[in-house]
Amino acid sequence: MFLQYALWGAWLPVIARYLSATTAEGGLGFTGSQIGMTLGLAGSIGAVAAPFIAGQIADRYFSTEHILAILVTVGGAVKFITAYQTEYSAWLILSIIYSVLYMPTLALSNSITFAHISDPENDFPKLRVWGTIGWIVASWVFPMIWLQQGLHFQWMPPFIVGAELPDVTSRLADALKFSGLISITYGAFCFLLPHTPPKRDAVEKLAFKKAFELFRLSSFTTLVIASLAVSVIHQIYFLQTGPFLSHIGILDSQIGPAMTIGQFAEILTMAYLGFFLKRMGFHKVITIGVAAYFMRYAIFGTDALPVWVMVVSQAFHGFCYAFFFAAAYIYVDKLADEDVRHSAQTIFGIIILGGGPVIGGWLSGYLQNIYTVSGVFSFSNLWYTVSAIGLATAIFFFMSFRDQLPKEVSV
Repeated sequence: MFLQYALWGAWLPVIARYLSATTAEGGLGFTGSQIGMTLGLAGSIGAVAAPFIAGQIADRYFSTEHILAILVTVGGAVKFITAYQTEYSAWLILSIIYSVLYMPTLALSNSITFAHISDPENDFPKLRVWGTIGWIVASWVFPMIWLQQGLHFQWMPPFIVGAELPDVTSRLADALKFSGLISITYGAFCFLLPHTPPKRDAVEKLAFKKAFELFRLSSFTTLVIASLAVSVIHQIYFLQTGPFLSHIGILDSQIGPAMTIGQFAEILTMAYLGFFLKRMGFHKVITIGVAAYFMRYAIFGTDALPVWVMVVSQAFHGFCYAFFFAAAYIYVDKLADEDVRHSAQTIFGIIILGGGPVIGGWLSGYLQNIYTVSGVFSFSNLWYTVSAIGLATAIFFFMSFRDQLPKEVSV
């Protein structure tokens, strides 16, 4: 889990800033729509392909840990190549290839974990939290060793900082190389993971076909609909927060560390997720997770608030991720039959990593166009719009969701 999310946290928080910065600043000068396509559409293609590639293979043919090793190793090589590209077409093509390789690993890392634990509500959060720690470490280490000089201690995160190098924006591209190095290391480590064989004796040979039957359950369908909306506004967070933090005065080398405030909060909420699930149930916990998106974006959109309040408000991310995504992963695992759990996770991944991001990428570019007047983009209007989507989704889920877990596995 540490390596799975460290390789993602190494590049995702800063790449939108690099792509959106002008060539004079050291960036690539991509438009909002181009960034949305590069980070949204590309990721969606990989997520949609996941159930039919990694899910089917892991559930029926090969050991999960071996598939994981191959995917992340090749993905690391693709990241290295992407770091040297400057044209939009090259970025789009390589991003699509990378997403086809990486997106299935998110579900596979979850399913291999669920396969070797006996108490998902308590055990999964304790293991998954190491992914959050990995994200934080990668987000901090990269600027410390490559974007700053004259490091010294301070009392605020990331605690060790220094003056920015003159070419700091152009150096953001090297985050991809850092990610590639972590990814290749992860690939080698995968061969040490517990053996997780496929279910070759399953009655239904097409695992993803059986997994799609979960849509017959209203609770799964409601969760999927809510997840689609949440993943749209979740994607916009990663597309717009980097440029937004730069807009309100956060240095480029501090964007990644500043965004890790959300990951620190995630550690705390993840640690107590099992407790809240047993006390409150999936219905209330997931509703709180969606409502946290509404609160975070409402604060982002309020210009009158001090900058530090906007930065600290990212702590809501802890509830956004742990109470929504992690709780949803656990619910899907409990709902699916044992022989299709890999595919159930990847089908759920189609929604949160496929459909949502491509809509989010388009919506981000669309909102940026309509809220830009005389060359000035109103981040406030953007965040208020996204906040409204979060509020509507929270109300929908709270009113519509009915837990359908069997009593013997419910919390």
